[in-house]
Amino acid sequence: MMRTYKFRLKPTKEQIEKIEWTLGMCRWLYNSMLEQRKFAYKRRGITLNYNKQAVELPEIKKEIPEFKEIHSQVLQDVAKRLDKAFQAFFLRVQRGERPGYPRFQGKNRYDSFTYPQLGFKIEGKFLKLSKIGDVRIKLHRQIEGKIKTCTIKRKNGKYYACISCEVEPKSSRTGRQVGVDLGVKHLAITSDGEFFDHPKYLRKAERRLKFLQRMVSRRKKGSNRRRKAVAMLAKVHEYIANQRRDTAHKISRYLADNYDLIAFEDLNFQGMLKNHNLAKSIADAGWRMLVQLTTYKAEWAGKQVITVDPHNTSQACSECGQTVKKTLKERIHRCSCGFVADRDVNAARNILHQAIGYIPEPRYGQLELNLF
Repeated sequence: MMRTYKFRLKPTKEQIEKIEWTLGMCRWLYNSMLEQRKFAYKRRGITLNYNKQAVELPEIKKEIPEFKEIHSQVLQDVAKRLDKAFQAFFLRVQRGERPGYPRFQGKNRYDSFTYPQLGFKIEGKFLKLSKIGDVRIKLHRQIEGKIKTCTIKRKNGKYYACISCEVEPKSSRTGRQVGVDLGVKHLAITSDGEFFDHPKYLRKAERRLKFLQRMVSRRKKGSNRRRKAVAMLAKVHEYIANQRRDTAHKISRYLADNYDLIAFEDLNFQGMLKNHNLAKSIADAGWRMLVQLTTYKAEWAGKQVITVDPHNTSQACSECGQTVKKTLKERIHRCSCGFVADRDVNAARNILHQAIGYIPEPRYGQLELNLF
């Protein structure tokens, strides 16, 4: 399986200029190939693919010598990236979804280029990039597996190297299973009664965000002052996203290390965001990210993540199976069978039961026994 490591780069001014120039040339090539596909289909009824466009790259180099300053496989990856965009477009059309035709990339939208196989090498504290030079890299962790690709990415004025490696999964069985209920008050609640707090990073940063958003709106479009304000706002949003991702990584690591089977609710995240009362809290929680990170960590460890139908998991008693109606304000589950638990813990137990196919047996409590 593939695993990607992300490292911060510290390029010199000359290297930054070269990276920016490469991004600009790759963007131009991408847009030109997109225009070629549109023209070929509209005027001639011909559908172009990756192979037809990739074989033209040597001729393009002859006509535009500047492309000789970019590694050949980087240019091939541009054609492959466009082909993937069209494949995704055709797949959405087949599914009956809103397709979204591949669009031209503006200056601030094309932020990465990839060395698919060759043209890069890590030596000590430097990443050797063909046609760019030896770039200082901050290797904060050891790389495991066979290195396959290297992607240079620009984000908010910073540069990163994303190294993809082919690794062998490592199995570490514990014999334990858990159900996880996702919430707003607490980010995650397990069937074992563990609560992971919802840090609410977006809520805490709202005051700063509002100030910067007003600053952006008041400054003249196209001015340097507006660009600086936009950059400041983007950095705050990036910081919040990094905080949220860090929390999700820590929780997912704990779950993947301690359990062999992890069950989540199969929630409609997009549909839930239409609830205007809870949309901001749901988006701030990052439930989808938590499920995705837990899934890949579990696969890496030879474990399993299952999603189940969330219907009635909050209302059903996890001990006897009967339905106990509760409003959202009621946070304690009390059943006539005598079982009392936190509402979310009860839901997490039901999620686990659905995942493993366990059906609780009905039991009579003291009240029902007195009636017979």
